[in-house]
Amino acid sequence: MSSKQASFLDSVHRNFDKAADLLDYPSGLISQIRACNAIYEMNFPVKIGKKYEVIKAFRVQHSQHRLPTKGGIRFSSMVNKDEVQALAALMTFKCAIVDVPFGGAKGGVAISPRKYDAEALEKITRRYTMELIRKNFIGPSSDVPAPDYGTGSREMAWILDTYTTFKNGSEIDAVGCVTGKPLNQNGIRGRTEATGRGVFYGLREVLNDEAEMKRVGLEPGMEGKTLAIQGLGNVGSYAGSICSKEGGALIVAVSEIEGTIYDPKGIDIDKLVKYRKAKKSIVGFPGTKKLDVREDWVKIDCDVLVPAALESQIHKKNAKSVKAKVIAEAANGPVTADAEAILLKKGVIIIPDMYINAGGVTVSYFEWLKNLSHMRFGRMDKRFNQNAFGNLVDLIERNTGKKVSNRDKSIIVRGADEVDLVRSGLEETMINSFHQIKDVYKRKRKVQDYRTAAFICAIDKVANDYMTMGVFP
Repeated sequence: MSSKQASFLDSVHRNFDKAADLLDYPSGLISQIRACNAIYEMNFPVKIGKKYEVIKAFRVQHSQHRLPTKGGIRFSSMVNKDEVQALAALMTFKCAIVDVPFGGAKGGVAISPRKYDAEALEKITRRYTMELIRKNFIGPSSDVPAPDYGTGSREMAWILDTYTTFKNGSEIDAVGCVTGKPLNQNGIRGRTEATGRGVFYGLREVLNDEAEMKRVGLEPGMEGKTLAIQGLGNVGSYAGSICSKEGGALIVAVSEIEGTIYDPKGIDIDKLVKYRKAKKSIVGFPGTKKLDVREDWVKIDCDVLVPAALESQIHKKNAKSVKAKVIAEAANGPVTADAEAILLKKGVIIIPDMYINAGGVTVSYFEWLKNLSHMRFGRMDKRFNQNAFGNLVDLIERNTGKKVSNRDKSIIVRGADEVDLVRSGLEETMINSFHQIKDVYKRKRKVQDYRTAAFICAIDKVANDYMTMGVFP
């Protein structure tokens, strides 16, 4: 296990213990919430080319206080049991914070996806799915995977096909066995952008808080705020694009594995994504300067840092170099516990991962509900609402004698499509969850940061479930 993975697991445990010490629950209950309920470690052979490779993989169900358990599957050569346990624990608390009725889980396959072609990846994914089926570690009512680092809708489609083939029509809700699927395979509109859009909604709430902005010397609002983003994957690209287009933020720096680029006038994220796809690198993007040291993205003079890559990227050795006033943890565990202590002393606001990147699991929940209902959102009421709004506009026109322009009328009378409802539900979730965390942060005198407040919110909800079950009367 690498030192970064060790510090990630250690950070999760230390942050949990810090919050638990402020609560008055029996030690046995706290131990139950802290521990992973089930760990499945497997090794299976897959024929790649003319040779067989033995693949190591994991699936961890952290908490079964609510079912199904929920969590992504990560493909990475760095995956190990401790990392997957830490990620599964975060999923439990993440689901609790945003009031998604799942327990936490996580999966990992210890491969580097870049070293395999599509055919090999399909073989590995399907064999991994079979291993999960054998031990009942997948199913719409037991454990529902999703994409994570190194996986996407393609892999989820392979998982779905393997599961439904094995069930052979015997399970009516089989398509709910996995989320993050392609649209034509019972996916949901808005899932791809969900985590990045959730980062936008959560960051917007914090930046609109006048008292917090005054404390760190910033004006309220996202408009004109400068952001530096680490990671131009799915989360980082959507977060940057939406913060810029809908929030008016200025993306001044982007860091990826090939380097870090900077432009104080702002970087167009959509154009950068297209440039990287064509050139295989962000370096050389017109108008930008490449930093001599890639890791110096943490030192950039900006208002907000958005680490959207892997865990433990801001640590004890570089935390003192951070100039940003706000850090939005779009990735899982990007700030270690030691780094957080340094940053909090500097007055930096850290928006914790277990809240700010919960957009993905929130919309995964919507997809799961759609799969169980066997009907897309908006199908029943879109036209009814459109007709009702149209009748209202007609009534106003008749009573005022004034006409509404066709352009304005088309906006007013439009019924909500699935993506509109998904975005609305996500926005509602992120706003409500932030104010739950903020309430704890403001109300409890001993709580000095948002992460501890978020953990307290989560532990309270999970503990209440255990107690109402009668497990801990």
